[in-house]
Amino acid sequence: MIPAIRRLVPGLALLGAVAGGAVVVGTAVPVVTPLLLAIGLGAVVANTVGVPRRFRPGVATHSRLLEVAIVLLGARLSLDAIVAAGPHLAALVLGIVGFGLLTVTALARVAGLNDRLGTLLAAGSSICGISAVAAVAPICEADDSEVAHAAATILLFDAVTLLVFPAVGRVLGLDSTVYGVWIGLSMFSTGPVAAAGFAHSAVAGEWATVTKLARNALIGLVAVGYSVRYVGGVGNAHQRVPRARRIWTEFPTFLLGFLLLAVITTLGVVPAAVVDALVATSDVLFLLAFAGLGFDISLAAMRKTGFVPIAVVGTYLVVASGLAYVLVALAF
Repeated sequence: MIPAIRRLVPGLALLGAVAGGAVVVGTAVPVVTPLLLAIGLGAVVANTVGVPRRFRPGVATHSRLLEVAIVLLGARLSLDAIVAAGPHLAALVLGIVGFGLLTVTALARVAGLNDRLGTLLAAGSSICGISAVAAVAPICEADDSEVAHAAATILLFDAVTLLVFPAVGRVLGLDSTVYGVWIGLSMFSTGPVAAAGFAHSAVAGEWATVTKLARNALIGLVAVGYSVRYVGGVGNAHQRVPRARRIWTEFPTFLLGFLLLAVITTLGVVPAAVVDALVATSDVLFLLAFAGLGFDISLAAMRKTGFVPIAVVGTYLVVASGLAYVLVALAF
């Protein structure tokens, strides 16, 4: 156990250094938030000097740090506001996800992409980014090159939207709730959504994360749908077991912890000092996780992405984000 922890220390220290640098720069130049700076600094390091082997295990923990940060985010969430918006939010999430799956699949066919790559792009754009690509790839039996193309396309738009959406939100002067729900419906991966949300405000970050988690929760349903589509039926008991196990493995189980903590703190059984400590810890973990997210941005990998997948996903993103903005503005 101790040797395993020791392997993580160099990488965690690197994340801490990047996060600390982002805080220092962000404090001196408050135009950009430390969260976005952490991603930017991580990307600069990764694409210039690179990440030495001994640092990689610790840096790779950033996805787990993000999950823990999201769970702790439940401590600062007011369930009253979420419950009040529940029907509207659920309808928006279901509508946008359904629209995304159908639209990206149709655009991929028109563009001449094969069915498997179209499926990966549709799942990644509509549900939860690369996690959805990984969940659906075995179901549609995609090969490594198709997975790589889909993942690189999603990563490219994660980077682009992380810069564009906060800028658009500032130009339009969007209300925190409207902005948070809008990007939670429009952007692809959880990390960039949370970063873009908190770059606007704490309230926007909370709404963005909640909306994105609602989309993420649909991965199980979508995986079952693709299983039926590609296999031609639910199958016998022998086939169902690995499928169910795979769906549970890919399901964002940290969502359950997030909801549980939100319920507990809303009931008022947790002392205010403890809630404050949980919120502060969440902020620190988000900063470390976003620093790690920057290390995942590879300019070389993005250059290898074909133009057609980019055109398909980019077209969908423009249409879906415009539609989502109108619907959110009407609902909230």
